[in-house]
Amino acid sequence: MAEVNRSVSAIDLFCGVGGLSYGLQQSGIKVMAGFDIDARCKYPFEKNIDAAFIDQDVRTITGKQLARLWEPDSVRVLAGCAPCQPFSPHRRGQDTSEEKEWSLLGHFGRLVDETLPDMVTMENVPRIAKTEVFQAFIRVLQKSGYEVTYKSCYGPEYGLPQNRRRLVLIASKHGRIDIPKGDYKPGNYVTVRKAIYGLPDIASGQTDALDPLHKSRSLSDLNLRRIRASRPGGSWKDWPEELRSPCHRRASGATFRNVYSRMEWNEPAPTITTMAYNFGTGRFGHPEQDRAISLREAAILQSFPPSYQFVQPGKPVEFTPIGRLIGNAVPPVIAAAVGKVLVSHRGTASSKGASK
Repeated sequence: MAEVNRSVSAIDLFCGVGGLSYGLQQSGIKVMAGFDIDARCKYPFEKNIDAAFIDQDVRTITGKQLARLWEPDSVRVLAGCAPCQPFSPHRRGQDTSEEKEWSLLGHFGRLVDETLPDMVTMENVPRIAKTEVFQAFIRVLQKSGYEVTYKSCYGPEYGLPQNRRRLVLIASKHGRIDIPKGDYKPGNYVTVRKAIYGLPDIASGQTDALDPLHKSRSLSDLNLRRIRASRPGGSWKDWPEELRSPCHRRASGATFRNVYSRMEWNEPAPTITTMAYNFGTGRFGHPEQDRAISLREAAILQSFPPSYQFVQPGKPVEFTPIGRLIGNAVPPVIAAAVGKVLVSHRGTASSKGASK
């Protein structure tokens, strides 16, 4: 079979709702299955990716199990985004040495060593690059014969409408693959306006009749007064004194300037977190409507298409679990950029494969 015509198939570890898989699919890669232990991910992954969701802990997955899932005679990719809580900048100063998540990247490396796929890609928070667990992962890849590249990628350069940075790693058995550069420059970044301006207006606490995910969390009377006193890109310093909290009045209040404020229409959004539906946890106020952004708006700012399904029809749309799934997802546009260079590299892959 001509190498350039071989299909590329992928397995997604820690797949979540399918952000990484969706981006890989957009680049022409066949996603065969996704693994995760969060049962809430099953419906969105299978609905949007049209691939098997396997509810299984990575510690129990075997190489033989994965080998049966890749498409026969394809160029094989093992992809994943190990949970990054121990490496998150939000947890600096906390003792995470005993947390079980530290071992997950090690099991990713184990599965690479057991299956030797043609290519590997991993996405995570940039801070992980300085940790021993990440360097150990690289050593496993190099010992298994991979050339490894990685760098911190700035989301707006890839068309992501938010100021998010993610570390992207690519490893290949068949020569170096450079991390793709984004096609967007300052001045043509995708802004909040370009991303969400056309969505129907809703008020605080309301849900769009045609889209259950376009749902805004209710604001208290105090927070309604606060958001009405807020300006895009501003802070609580724009409020009259009677609306400020005691913490704002203390000298240390300056550390809270990035909360309780509105997004700006003509800039990318701030980093979308698992609590992006909450006005008080960041710059998550809508630019002009008196409410926090909706779950749908958070998903679109993560670069999911407006039609992406997160909740089975008829099931309740709950802020905390759905916000967590959206905030933890790999932005599909970054995954798509990675997928394109993997597909372009397939012509160098050995027709004999690389499995043990």
